[in-house]
Amino acid sequence: MVDTFHDIKCPACQKKMIKVFVPREGINIDVCADGCGGIYFDNREFKFFDEPHEDITEIENALKNKEFIKVDESLPRTCPVCGSRMVKNYSSIRKEIQVDECYSCGGKFLDYGELQKIRDEYRTESERTEDIMNYVYKTVGKDLMELEQAREQLRQERSIVKKFFDKLILGE
Repeated sequence: MVDTFHDIKCPACQKKMIKVFVPREGINIDVCADGCGGIYFDNREFKFFDEPHEDITEIENALKNKEFIKVDESLPRTCPVCGSRMVKNYSSIRKEIQVDECYSCGGKFLDYGELQKIRDEYRTESERTEDIMNYVYKTVGKDLMELEQAREQLRQERSIVKKFFDKLILGE
């Protein structure tokens, strides 16, 4: 995990983000405390804050009692660390919360309030994984069933063709 030590600008409102040190993880989280309230996580930092039992006190304190400017969440964002265009993805298989991700450096940007919404989606990582696996099994299971039905139909058609040729060739 690489922590960004230089100052960065918020990908949503372009204001300077502050460094919020989280001692128990030994990392800095970039928070747009004087702009839109967004939060930037360097590669692999987000996993320490996405579940309800994980402590986000330092982040909450940085945003406490502040008014934030509104931003257009649909606009494209540029990664403040590497300059690549960020991609909008969903936080989970439920597709309820969009986050901005950088495929180049692995950073994630959350608009104000999205961290809490993500934390409210699942209680644990195993619950999140179970939801993904259920979706995959449901999707792949349906595809496998359709494939098996197509194979069975092909077997039946081959059987009919074989019977036809047997009658034709053997005169049965």
